Amino acid sequence: MDEEYDVIVLGTGLTECILSGIMSVNGKKVLHMDRNPYYGGESSSITPLEELYKRFELPDSPPESMGRGRDWNVDLIPKFLMANGQLVKMLLYTEVTRYLDFKVVEGSFVYKGGKIYKVPSTETEALPLPVPPLWPRGAASRIRQVCV
Repeated sequence: MDEEYDVIVLGTGLTECILSGIMSVNGKKVLHMDRNPYYGGESSSITPLEELYKRFELPDSPPESMGRGRDWNVDLIPKFLMANGQLVKMLLYTEVTRYLDFKVVEGSFVYKGGKIYKVPSTETEALPLPVPPLWPRGAASRIRQVCV
């Protein structure tokens, strides 16, 4: 590699990718490299499932009951972006949408203490208040609105 670059970025974590993208969009010649065989550094998404087993040096391969390894995409650190936040504006500016899809989250789960828990995503899931029969209709939803 005897080419010249304005900038060399090492690592493919979110910060490095945004930095590389902004410099590239602004006309800099950027060399962007990572020592890992996958993108994302410590916040990567690992696919297929067999790669996750390798990453954490698990002794066996995934059981057949889990289906095809390619059907799994495991985030090492879940990434949620506010729809109108500054980070989304930077990602749009760097035209990262050419190779990144934004999707609505259908569900999020956390593994803790040997169990999988669903992370509440609606006020109904977060505040499961039973409606006592003596309450006027709609009172429970008004209380939820005040609490949230």
